[in-house]
Amino acid sequence: MSRLSLVTQYVYYTQLKRRAPWLDYRRGYSDVVNVFDRKAKRSQKNRAACHPQAAMYNYLKNEVATQLIDRVADVSRFFPTALDVGCGRGHLASQLSRDLVGTLYQCDSAENALLVSSSAPEIPTYRVIADEEFLPFKDDSFDIVLSSLSLHWVNDLPHALKEMYRVIKPDAPAIGCLFAGDTLFELRCSLQLAETEREGGFSPHISPFTEMKDLGGLLGRAGYTLTTVRWSNGKLPV
Repeated sequence: MSRLSLVTQYVYYTQLKRRAPWLDYRRGYSDVVNVFDRKAKRSQKNRAACHPQAAMYNYLKNEVATQLIDRVADVSRFFPTALDVGCGRGHLASQLSRDLVGTLYQCDSAENALLVSSSAPEIPTYRVIADEEFLPFKDDSFDIVLSSLSLHWVNDLPHALKEMYRVIKPDAPAIGCLFAGDTLFELRCSLQLAETEREGGFSPHISPFTEMKDLGGLLGRAGYTLTTVRWSNGKLPV
């Protein structure tokens, strides 16, 4: 069994957004360590989207999307425009209803994922090829921003969070979920022990994940207020 640590970020911020001169989105990010090869990640996502049996492996993403949509439903308001960051095959969009969202924008770096992405028939949906770290939208464009199991693949999570903050309207929620903490801890340890025994050392085979204790600070630095970080621990058979 491998552990999955899910963090749902529920962010509800106020009109203070317009009064936050200390937030400078024009700063450079040359000091960011590129843990992931974004070009390779895009190729992997494109290949996975075209897999003939891709639907067999969507159960986890569908379950997480269901929980995230439940959070959206907890907010007693209608969202005329919504953005799904890193939409993949449309796990969120397929579960949205017209009672929650008026118009949906899906963005993903993988064009094949967008081509096969699901959407609710009654909701007008627009698909945009875009990197999560550089959203091609104007400031204050959306009434809600969603992201499900995508942000743990970005190199610059603080900047990605700031981009989501930039495109969302004041007094609007952002809700997301990503892997964090001890996700795949057992698999990580098993690989390290096996490689150390055989090779006399080991190299990382599991992606690094953001620590729980750091997420609140990252959200605050991005400009979010009234933040709530929820942690969920599940088990996945391997």
